[in-house]
Amino acid sequence: MRFSGMRLLREALRGHTGWGPMWRDPDPDPAYDIVIVGGGGHGLATAFYLASVYGQRRVAVLEKGWLGGGNIGRNTTIIRSNYLLPGNQPFYEFSMKLWEGLEQTLNFNAMVSQRGVLNLFHTDAQRDAYRRRGNAMHLTGAGGRLLDRDAVRAMAPFLNFDAARFPIKGGLWQPRGGTARHDGVAWGYARAADRLGVDIIQNCAVTGFRIEGGAVRGVDTTRGYIAAGKVGVAVAGNTSRVMALAGMRLPIESHVLQAFVTEGLKPVIPGVITFGAGHFYVSQSDKGGLVFGGDIDGYNSYAQRGNLPVVEDVIEGGMALMPMIGRARLLRSWGGVMDMSMDGSPIIDRTDVGGLYLNAGWCYGGFKATPASGHAFAHLLATGDPHPTAAAYRLDRFARGHVIDEKGVGAQPNLH
Repeated sequence: MRFSGMRLLREALRGHTGWGPMWRDPDPDPAYDIVIVGGGGHGLATAFYLASVYGQRRVAVLEKGWLGGGNIGRNTTIIRSNYLLPGNQPFYEFSMKLWEGLEQTLNFNAMVSQRGVLNLFHTDAQRDAYRRRGNAMHLTGAGGRLLDRDAVRAMAPFLNFDAARFPIKGGLWQPRGGTARHDGVAWGYARAADRLGVDIIQNCAVTGFRIEGGAVRGVDTTRGYIAAGKVGVAVAGNTSRVMALAGMRLPIESHVLQAFVTEGLKPVIPGVITFGAGHFYVSQSDKGGLVFGGDIDGYNSYAQRGNLPVVEDVIEGGMALMPMIGRARLLRSWGGVMDMSMDGSPIIDRTDVGGLYLNAGWCYGGFKATPASGHAFAHLLATGDPHPTAAAYRLDRFARGHVIDEKGVGAQPNLH
């Protein structure tokens, strides 16, 4: 079933009785060529590109819960490619280009909205750092403009310019950045992968790996044993727990990242705005709610909820940036479990176990990386070689000293 304007009109005239399920609910086969552990955005995208680009059709995605119940449905929906370091910038620009054609590729409305991302700066040193970042973006075609104070004020006059503890001096603007509908991304990839023959198996938790002769042979699950030629793990904040089943200890910590949504308001936020003097970022959904977030909770946790001190810190950042937010009522909040790597950059690589591959360590960058992550992981699984844009995301880089420290804060995951 393809979506189209004519199909929508025809179903409207028929009382919408012709719509079917968006994907099948199959029982697992005894064996697959490739098994993807994790039915979030990265796992589903990997399965789709394995089938559509590399012709791999005997693929299964195993999800312990329901599609959209993990981090893919627990984020602030921001997409951007305004990175600095050569290990990151080409990869995230590749992802941005995939975002720009995603809805046509999937035949699904993922509500990709390129309203722009504005990173504010408040000091001369921060301005110089953003100028360097903007130059790095231009080298890969990501674009971007350095705005002065007057240009920022014309774009967002509601920000605190006159009575601010940290005066706004300007910002780095990426017009191609913006937001996408997180659930729509998961559903679009699931539907498109299913149409290509991928089995998406929900309520199927992995309980162990069958490893013989140094190579993985399959996975034990709550729905029985499934043999596999290759296994790719993309389970975000649960990476350490799942890979421990294979006897592996990874350079990853799990922390909670909270997000918040206010009541619906009339349009006020032009795109995505980030506070340069604190950790706060905000956009406005199509329903009118302000969607915002900030720092992770400092302690390690696998819970999908956070604690009150971080709530207070995030809201304080919002009040410092735009005092009018204090008049909005908070509607809901949630927490996603972040797989924080030791340098703040991800891992897409094979492991020491033959046939076992890892996609992890996304920290704050998981959602915006979804298309490129899936494409790069599919390339690795299909060919055995890293994708050119993800060549720096090797698992052994920490041992080799080739870290990709985008934020420059060193091996402290709670600071990324």
